[in-house]
This record gives sequence, structure tokens and C-alpha cells, in this order.
Amino acid sequence: MKSRSPLVNRIAIVVGAIVLTAIVSMATTLSVSRSIEGNATAINQAGALRMGAFQLLAKAAGQTDTGAQSLATHLDTYEARLNQSALTRTIPSATDHPLHQQYRSMLNSWRQMLRPALERQDGDFLVSGELLAMTESYVSNVDTLVSMLEQRTEARIDLLHVIQIISLIFSVLIAVALFLDLKNRVLKPLRKLVRIASAVGDKDFSQRADLQGADELSRLGTAFDQMTSELALSYRELETEARAKTRELEKSHQALELLHSASRTLFSNHDLCNAAIPMLQELEDLLGIGPIRLYLHDRNASEPVEAITTATAERPFYCRDHHCNACLVEPEVYDELPSEGNDGRRLLLPIRTPGQLLGTLEVWYPVEKGLSETARRLLETLSDQLATAIFLEKQITEEQQLTLAEERAVIARELHDSLAQSLSYLKMQVARLRRLNITGEQQQTHDAILEELSTGLNSAYRQLRELLTTFRLKLDTPDLLTALRQTVDEFSERLGQPVQLRYDLPPNTLSPNEEIHTLQIVREGLANAVKHAEASEVTVEVLFESPRVQVRILDNGKGLPGGDQPSQHYGLVIIQDRARTLGGKVTVANRDSGGVEVTLNFIPKSRHMILTRQATAS
Repeated sequence: MKSRSPLVNRIAIVVGAIVLTAIVSMATTLSVSRSIEGNATAINQAGALRMGAFQLLAKAAGQTDTGAQSLATHLDTYEARLNQSALTRTIPSATDHPLHQQYRSMLNSWRQMLRPALERQDGDFLVSGELLAMTESYVSNVDTLVSMLEQRTEARIDLLHVIQIISLIFSVLIAVALFLDLKNRVLKPLRKLVRIASAVGDKDFSQRADLQGADELSRLGTAFDQMTSELALSYRELETEARAKTRELEKSHQALELLHSASRTLFSNHDLCNAAIPMLQELEDLLGIGPIRLYLHDRNASEPVEAITTATAERPFYCRDHHCNACLVEPEVYDELPSEGNDGRRLLLPIRTPGQLLGTLEVWYPVEKGLSETARRLLETLSDQLATAIFLEKQITEEQQLTLAEERAVIARELHDSLAQSLSYLKMQVARLRRLNITGEQQQTHDAILEELSTGLNSAYRQLRELLTTFRLKLDTPDLLTALRQTVDEFSERLGQPVQLRYDLPPNTLSPNEEIHTLQIVREGLANAVKHAEASEVTVEVLFESPRVQVRILDNGKGLPGGDQPSQHYGLVIIQDRARTLGGKVTVANRDSGGVEVTLNFIPKSRHMILTRQATAS
């Protein structure tokens, strides 16, 4: 199985090399030392053989008959010394070895020449020159053997020195290689890794180990490089995210301040358009979104109707102040705003109170930027504020309607209990005067006065009834459109023909007081058409031509006598007074096609919830 630790493998190899070197050195040293074991003894013994040879020569020269036996003993002893183990074990067994050959030559010289010569010696004291020469030749062989033993021993000692030197050099080289390897593969990488660790501690992620190889430290260096790269990336991402969060928090803080100031404006100013558009536009600039549109839900409209837009190329239909350009933008700028066809996304937020959906807030934003959670929460807070403002406005409107109805009912009761009874009493008194039979020259004057009193009382009584009708009239219906439909149905029955209604007035455009006056003017116009016009077709139009409201009652009757609006007509006086209350004007004129046209024009004064979507009526 292949090891996965190159650094450990290298250290193991170095240690193994050192151990192997030591083993080889010790083994060779042991082998060499064993090979020269006994060489000193052999040399000494070989040297002693030279001395023994001359001693034998001396004994042979001076031997007697009794000494012959002693010489033979000495010769046997000497030859035993030639074959003793201390000498023979140093002689290699190989027959071709020079030392072996020299030893065999020495033995042959002894056995074949010197010993026979010594044994033949006759015992005189004079030694022949031939024997001496043989002895010297033998001693020379012994000297040669001794020299060869000495040379062999010295060679073995020199070999031992060489082996030790080689082992020492090899050990030093291994140690140097190990040091250099540790320095290059361990110490330097460790210093780099420590430097990288210190740099990371100081938030410096630019340091790199750049270690090449497959050992542990190289892999650790690669891991450190990868770690520092990932830490640098993570740190940059965290810094970027922290800066983005900081900017988002700053935006949120500014948006909350904006919403706080806007909430006070919304609840203090009942004009939703003027109060909300500047705030919404600042919110758009702050969050990088827009346009924003507000749709309100109306029970009498089939779809939600637009109440506010922060950006439009044309003046909104509901706009009453033609000097206000808060929501108007250039067409080229409007075409670049996010939309369905311009890389835009839409967020719809409900505007609701518990149990009631009041409207919808439509927010457009660019696809590439998206919408952060903080911005979404701010918009949800805005929708809650708008819901509260709209709910309170509706509640205030309902309270105003209720208060107005109660005040009118009180006035109607007061008029009925006081002025109506007085007029009725006067009418009865005039009737009593008519029954008096007055004759004479004062009769004509008396009749003229009675007629004038009767006409005045009848006119005053009719005006009082109109006032009572006006004060008792209240909008118990959801809106003006429903009240007009009921009125049209009422006069259709009285006329015997259907009265047509064209209604193009946005819901909640008028205040309760304006709605009542408008309804009463329509009722008065229809009453005149039914009573005096003898018409077969009557049409009521209630239109909104920004910023004006136009109400028209058209009939195809006989028209006005003289072609001009009548003077001192009590009904006309009342509706003109109502028109002045509304800040408008009423005109009554004959139509070119026949009949009469009653026209009311006024600009609503109520700063109120206003919508643009037309609520059509049949």
C-alpha cells in the first residue's frame, strides 16, 4: 500500500540510509577484523620459524649419536610448528591464492630440501655450504611468507580505514542532505505558513505559500492558500454586505423619518393626493423604485379605481388643480420607468383594516436591482399608514354626513313647528277674508290685496315645503350614484317614461354637503320637467371634466316662454342659491332641438379622496 505521507517517507528513507550505512560499516568492519584475526600470532610464529631453522642447523652441526634422536625430535616439533592452526588458519584455502602458494612453497622447501639435508648431516661441526644455502633459501621463503602476511594484514587494515572513511562521508552527506531537505521542505514552508497565519491575524489575505510538491507541508500550504483566498473573498463579501447593510439601514432610517413626517401630513391634511405624492416620490428616490400607484376599492365599481400615481405623462383625469405638476413627467422619462414592457417587476400590497379591504398599493421596481426585504417592510408599513388614513377619512366623511343629516332634521322640525304653522294660520285667515261680502268702492282694492296676500302666502308656503324637503333629504345610500338612480326611478314613474342617466363622476369626489346640493338641484330640474315641460324624454348627465363637475337636465318639452330663463321663479331662485353655495353657476335655456337644458357647473371645494376611474351607469 502506497504511503500518503511523502515527508514521513523522506525522513524514513534518510533514517534508513543512516541505519543501513551503520550496519554495512559495522558488518564490513567485523568481516575485515575477523579476516585479520590471528594474523599477528601467525606473523610471530612465522618469524619464529626463521629462528627455529637456524637453531635446527646449529643442532645438526653439533649432533652426536645420542643427539641424533634429539634432532629428530626437534625436527618433528619444528614441522608441527609449521602445521599449527595459528599459522594455517591465516592461509587462504584457495590453491591459487599467492599466500597459499607461498605457504606450500615454504612447506615443500622444508619437506623436500631442508629437513632431508638436516637429517643427513653426519654430525661434524662443520656445516656444508649447500646446507647453509638451503637454510637461507628456506628462511627466505619464510621471510616472504611473513611479508605477505604483513602486507595482507596492512591491506585489510587499510580497507578497514577506507570503509570507515566512506561510512563517515556517507553519513555526513546523508546528514547534510537531511538538513538541506528539512530546511527547504520543512523549515522554509513552516516559516511561510507562520507568516501567512500572522498576516491572516492582521487581516492581510494577500500572502501566499506557493509550495510545490506532494508532501504534507505542500498540501498544507495549498490548503493555506485556498483558505486565505476564501477568507479574502468572504471578508470582501462581508465588507460589501456590511456596507450594503449600512446603506440599507441609512435608507431605512431616512425612510422611517419620511414615513413619520408623512403620517402627520396624511392625518392632518385630508387631501390624499397633495399629502401622499411628495412623500411617495421621496420614497421612490430613496429606495430606487417607482412609479407607485394607489388603487381604492369601491363597492359600486367593477374594478379597483386609481387614486394616486407618482408619475404620469398626462394630467390625471381627477386632477382639480391644473397648476399642480407634481405627478407629471416628460414622456421620454415616463417611457423609461419600470413597467411590464420595460424590465419591471410589480409588487402589490393590500391596504386593509381588520375585516375590510380598502385598496391596493402597486409598486414597480427594476428587475436588475430587485427589492430588498427592508424596502418591502417599509412599503408594508406605508400601506398600513395609508390604510389608517383612508379609514379615518371615510369615518370622518360618514360622521359629517350623519351630523349634517341631524342638523337638517332639526332645522326641518323647527321650520315645520313654527313657520309652517304660522303660514297655515295666515292662509286660513285669508280664506276667511275671502268669504266676507265686501261691497262698495273698496271692493276692488280689497280683492287685489287678498289676491296678493294669497299669492305671497302660496309662494312662501311652497318655498317652505321645498326647504322642508331639502332639510329632510338625506343620503342614506352608499353614494351619490345610488341616490341619483333612485331619484331617476322615482321621476320615471311620475313621468310615465324612463329617465336616462349618464354618470361619469368618480366616486367620493364630492363632500356630503356637495352631494346633497347636487342631488337637490337634479330633483328640482326633474320636478320642473315633469310639471311644466310636458316632455316625453328626459336625460340627466353628471359629468366630470377636470377640474369641473357639470350637471345637466335635458328634456324635449315645450321649452321656456320667450326663450329666456324665467325671472322671480322660486324654484330657480333656490337652485341658484344652491349653486352659489357650491361655488358654481346654474343656467336655464331652451335647446336648439326643443326643450329646456338646466346646466350646473362648479369646482368641488372638498379636499377629499378623489379617484380617476369612471363609474359608468346605464
